[in-house]
Amino acid sequence: MHTTVGIIGGGPAGLLLARLLYNAGIDSVVLERKDRAYVEQRQRAGILEQATVDVLRSAGAGARLDAEGMPHDGIELRFDGRAHRVDFPSLTGGRRVWVYAQTEVVKDLIALQLADGGPLLFEAEVHAVEGADTDRPVIRYTHEGREQTLTCDYVVGCDGFHGVARDAVPDGVRTTYERTYPYSWLGILADAPPVYDELIYAHSEHGFALASMRSPSVSRLYLQVPNGTDPADWSDERIWDELDARFAVTANPGWRLKRGPVTAKSVLPMRSHVTEPMRYGRLFLAGDAAHIVPPTGAKGLNLAATDVIVLARAFAQLKETGSTELLDAYSDTCLRRVWRAEHFSYFMTTTLHADPEQSSFETKLQLSQLDRVATSTHAAAELAENYTGLSLDVDS
Repeated sequence: MHTTVGIIGGGPAGLLLARLLYNAGIDSVVLERKDRAYVEQRQRAGILEQATVDVLRSAGAGARLDAEGMPHDGIELRFDGRAHRVDFPSLTGGRRVWVYAQTEVVKDLIALQLADGGPLLFEAEVHAVEGADTDRPVIRYTHEGREQTLTCDYVVGCDGFHGVARDAVPDGVRTTYERTYPYSWLGILADAPPVYDELIYAHSEHGFALASMRSPSVSRLYLQVPNGTDPADWSDERIWDELDARFAVTANPGWRLKRGPVTAKSVLPMRSHVTEPMRYGRLFLAGDAAHIVPPTGAKGLNLAATDVIVLARAFAQLKETGSTELLDAYSDTCLRRVWRAEHFSYFMTTTLHADPEQSSFETKLQLSQLDRVATSTHAAAELAENYTGLSLDVDS
């Protein structure tokens, strides 16, 4: 089998790229190693930037998002017994974010791909990418018990940090930058209606906490915990008690979360990672295959979407004009935005979390920074602009 663009990975990056290519009249094949049910239930991000929502709509994947997604015009910061709301539209000229789970984005894109897109093969285990530095790279994979090959004009690796695409870039070409944080998140899903309208980010002496949601009846909540934490060590009651303690504010001492059955618990390590370059020959890396951010800044899914938007534009230019100008600029174009998002995610993470080794002096610096956001329009605007996502025009 041969295709113009072979896409490894059927997560949001690979599926969105396939849809954008289809709309541009460019053929592709998507290879996903897991089955459809697993991919559609894989819990990940839940915050979509304005630009991500815009491209999903233009790609034809916005109907359910518009019907079920929850637009948010701000976030609340809680620190030092205080609460302060950051209003996005007034600080960014009208930009906002949407709460719409990655699982739902994936379901929408899979349905479109199966209805009228190119081939999407589930349970297709990719073993290698060969000849990335030639004009006819080959993807070797197993599907339905048979070893097969897919020859391509170009290959795009959307298969994550541990995928084969990243490893196909030679060590002598690839440079890795990374940071591991000395804490993790304990995340839960609970059948409990949120008592808050927007996300709450809390800095406290007990550690960081985040109140989010998946729907009007399902809460998504996080606690900072030590690395190596076993979720089984945290009873439901202990989790709810700790969340209430971290979200406490002096002006409203009776404020409490609504409690309900905890339906899922998991521990998420925190790390930052960037691979440069994001291109080798005719192999392009996108999403987690190229970069990982701690989830504090809500950038992971949105960065992946930006990668494939840039890449789809480049492939469209090649098809329409024969020019490889945008393809050749892909890595540099994306990395400018990647490093901005890495910095913002680092800022949010280190400002809101308590490092196990930090001193009282460093805690005071965190509180000073949060107070600056609460009292300075310029500081609040910087946070709001980065959180809602910079315009794609910045990178074009």
